[in-house]
Amino acid sequence: MAMPRVLGSTVDDQTRCTHYRTVLDVVAIRFWCCQEYYPCHFCHAESAGHAAVPWPAAERDAAAVLCGVCAHELTVREYRDADGCPRCSARFNPGCRLHASLYFED
Repeated sequence: MAMPRVLGSTVDDQTRCTHYRTVLDVVAIRFWCCQEYYPCHFCHAESAGHAAVPWPAAERDAAAVLCGVCAHELTVREYRDADGCPRCSARFNPGCRLHASLYFED
């Protein structure tokens, strides 16, 4: 499966960026406001040219998160309920939950 385009300051082909680049930082978020994938909120702020808008709570079943390992797109609900990719089992950074409100409304 081809990897969708990920914008921002990526440093590898698994969606890591200059801001978050540990072995667990393998997701990109499709931002609600522009429908473009970015590795993180800092990349969006630096590159998008507009303010970020979180995914509305009513859109929990929309594909909005990209696994950088296998290119599987997860819904908001799947991502928020998971510790890793349901397709390839790649682990996701649990620290991302600390700033989930930047990406998703509760």
